[in-house]
Amino acid sequence: MIKNEVKAWILSIGNEILIGRITNTNATWLSKRLTFLGVKVTRIITVPDEIDDIIEELRRGLNNADLIITTGGLGPTYDDKTIDAVAKAVNKKLVLNPIAYNMIKAKFEKSNLPMTKEREKMAYLPEGGIPLNNSAGTAPGLFLEINNKIVISLPGVPKEMEAIFEEEVINKINKILPPISVIECGFKLEGVPESSIAPILEQVDKKFSNLYIKSHPKGIEVSKPILEIKVLVSDKNKEEARKKAEGALQIVKEEAKKLNGKISEEYC
Repeated sequence: MIKNEVKAWILSIGNEILIGRITNTNATWLSKRLTFLGVKVTRIITVPDEIDDIIEELRRGLNNADLIITTGGLGPTYDDKTIDAVAKAVNKKLVLNPIAYNMIKAKFEKSNLPMTKEREKMAYLPEGGIPLNNSAGTAPGLFLEINNKIVISLPGVPKEMEAIFEEEVINKINKILPPISVIECGFKLEGVPESSIAPILEQVDKKFSNLYIKSHPKGIEVSKPILEIKVLVSDKNKEEARKKAEGALQIVKEEAKKLNGKISEEYC
């Protein structure tokens, strides 16, 4: 069922993120991709490889969001606990999924490797869960609907996460995505301090609905501050979204010129 607004939580699971060994690029990629699909990402949470912590955040997410996407913890090792946590969080049994099993077995057979209990572990899913084919790796993802909510579990390896999302997830979540278009427009502004442009952006923010406008400092060149002004607009009609974005930026540009600002690199 299509919803007027879809709220999403992203749970990034893994001690390696928390100790600073790897950068959480998955959350950045997912949040941007979801935003441009019309989904409102309201939380990005990093969780350690502790099953009780994962269960706690999953249950919080199910109480506050329509869509929960986890990344990490789907592999064959002892610290890959995400799927077990999902099953416990929604009170479902963990069962051997024959489709997932065959997916995994076929991948290892290509390399003349047998199915071991560690590899078989990746084929266990919560009852009712649908395996998502991993064209870039071995561990399948998980798609689970529970009480009109959706839980999706993806691998932590970025290329695998992105492949499953693009090839499997989008088609499955289309049925709940709001019928809106999201447009991003912006420009480069030189010579105006961020503190001077701030009240103008606040006025624009109050003037338009379903609009997010922000300044991003990009440094200083020859004693002149450089800002990037970005606006993100959502609307059921793509052209209306574009018009709103252009109208908002036009106000900012006119006021910036009064402050002797130089505008360049416009895009929309």
